[in-house]
Amino acid sequence: MTMRPLLLVEDNRQDELLTLRALKQIKVANGVDVVRDGQQALDYLFGEGEFSNRAGAELPAFVLLDINLPRVNGLDVLRRLRDNPRTRLLPVVILTSSDEERDMLSSYESGANSFVRKPLDYGEFVETVAHLGVYWMAINHPPTPA
Repeated sequence: MTMRPLLLVEDNRQDELLTLRALKQIKVANGVDVVRDGQQALDYLFGEGEFSNRAGAELPAFVLLDINLPRVNGLDVLRRLRDNPRTRLLPVVILTSSDEERDMLSSYESGANSFVRKPLDYGEFVETVAHLGVYWMAINHPPTPA
């Protein structure tokens, strides 16, 4: 079995770079695939559209998903993942700048495994993402993907 990458779904280039930097600091060997909107995330995960070459490919180890995304928002992406038997158990962590209680509740109600607010402080942001990477890539034991 290959080491599955994580999927980062992030439309903010600065947050993307900070996340990648934090994951590099903890030496994530799995790799990180990046898509920049909700439709790209769905296409990547279901092997459709521009990612049709991924049809039937292994799922990522987990997904870091922003809520406020272009084309298809993160909560709609999450609902689609939970509605599909192939992606139903895929670990999804909502990583967002939203501090709205309703966003947190909607995330969990839609099947998020975790809800994490993006810290505004650079050091805290890097530390938070590093902790997420360690937990979801090294400590957590997800079910074997279909």
